[in-house]
Amino acid sequence: MIDKTKIIDMNRGKLPPQAIDLEQAIIGAMLIDSKSVDECLSIIPRPEVFYKDTHAVVFEAIQQLHNEGNPIDLLTVSSKLKLNGKLELAGGDFYLIQLTQKISSGAHIEYHSRIVLQKFISRQTIMFSELIINLAYDDTTDIFELLQRWQNEFDKVTDFISTGRTTVSFPTALDNLLKEVELLTSNKQEVKLVGVNTGFKSINKYTGGYRNQDLVIVAARPSMGKTAYVLKTAIEVCKLGAGVGFISLEMSMAQLTARSVAIDTNFHLGQLLKKGFEHNEYFQTYRNHQDRMSKFSFHVDDSGKTDITDVVITAKLWKRKYDIKLLIVDYLQLITDKSSKGNREHEIGNISRRLKRLAKELEIPVIALAQLSRAVESRPNKRPMLSDLRESGSIEQDADIVQFLYRSSYYKIDIDIEYYDDLLKPLIEAGADTEIIFAKYRGGSVGTTMLKFIGDKTKFVDVMDEDDKVDYINESYTELPKPTVTEAFDSDNQVNDELPDWLKEE
Repeated sequence: MIDKTKIIDMNRGKLPPQAIDLEQAIIGAMLIDSKSVDECLSIIPRPEVFYKDTHAVVFEAIQQLHNEGNPIDLLTVSSKLKLNGKLELAGGDFYLIQLTQKISSGAHIEYHSRIVLQKFISRQTIMFSELIINLAYDDTTDIFELLQRWQNEFDKVTDFISTGRTTVSFPTALDNLLKEVELLTSNKQEVKLVGVNTGFKSINKYTGGYRNQDLVIVAARPSMGKTAYVLKTAIEVCKLGAGVGFISLEMSMAQLTARSVAIDTNFHLGQLLKKGFEHNEYFQTYRNHQDRMSKFSFHVDDSGKTDITDVVITAKLWKRKYDIKLLIVDYLQLITDKSSKGNREHEIGNISRRLKRLAKELEIPVIALAQLSRAVESRPNKRPMLSDLRESGSIEQDADIVQFLYRSSYYKIDIDIEYYDDLLKPLIEAGADTEIIFAKYRGGSVGTTMLKFIGDKTKFVDVMDEDDKVDYINESYTELPKPTVTEAFDSDNQVNDELPDWLKEE
């Protein structure tokens, strides 16, 4: 039970939010109508939602009977209260009879239950707000622990909100599914999206786009191009006028900007970060791209705040201010959870669950990058598996999609075209060299497709997508001369993480 005396603000002359008459109506309806019990329990999860302690103990007895599969009426509830030693606290049999006489049916119990839940949430909000305010005035309070406490208390309140949310009926879900199938069927020659654009036609064809509430894990060994892969997705979403949030725990805003320009233009990363332009006319081309890309609703946090609470707060702020449609976190193993008291595996479990919950709450896809363990290196072909995910149990369980990036050329292994099926062979012959392995796909089947990696731009392209070869300013624009890999990267440590080991500087 909450201590209601702590939230009575006598300075304002106000009592805590409450609806005693509706609480009486709810308990009365549950005592006379078994259908009302199911409706109420789907909205009100715990006894403390009731303001009056008398109603809370009666509700607790009803909930216990329901969980045990026993019938619920005046006699059974009275008997359960006696067994719990709480009949007197509940007002006795006389008060139970009074409750049944206050209502004739449970026709409006869902509406009444939602109001009572709202009053409880208001009381909880007042209570934790007062607590946070008092702690903020205390000079001995650690501000970061205070923020963690605030987020934890806020999450408890939002949990009640989601518990009371109306679920989609099965007929409505069937109708929604039909609309998706109609969309996919309308033109089979063209990729139709039912989710967020991934930026690659082959991936879109495989997934239909990343769907709202999905937690997508993109995992690989270092230098496989994870950031380049998701940046392409971010850029394509921005081109459609939607907002994207990018939590970068590894790269700076300057690095991400340079990579974004290299991905979305004909410029090379070495020109943008190291060598500069060979011809003055390139500056005008850059300004044209700048005018175009500056309109993107692309929001980056490179502050280096690693706690999951900071990630959640930032994402919710972006959703409220910019209505972001996609969140990217780079990368998962750099996130910490100060509230976790267990080992690192337990901490990662908490983090992945909160990311999944964040995706559901904001109703957007959340893409989290992840590193694979060194176990990959022990295999002859170096191809990753689900067990290679560090602390893989929780990540694998919470994720809706797990993708691996794998380039055999990184390990100086020649592509054996005979290893691949007939659907992938044409992609390899067209230059594709990177496997996108769907190791887990809750909305479909596991499998593999392929993209091409362009090293001097740290960019992935779909070899069957002609749009990936088009200059966005002028289609007749002559492609810039390509520097060698050494020229593009020579001593720039900022991009060395995308180079194979034998090209990295000592």
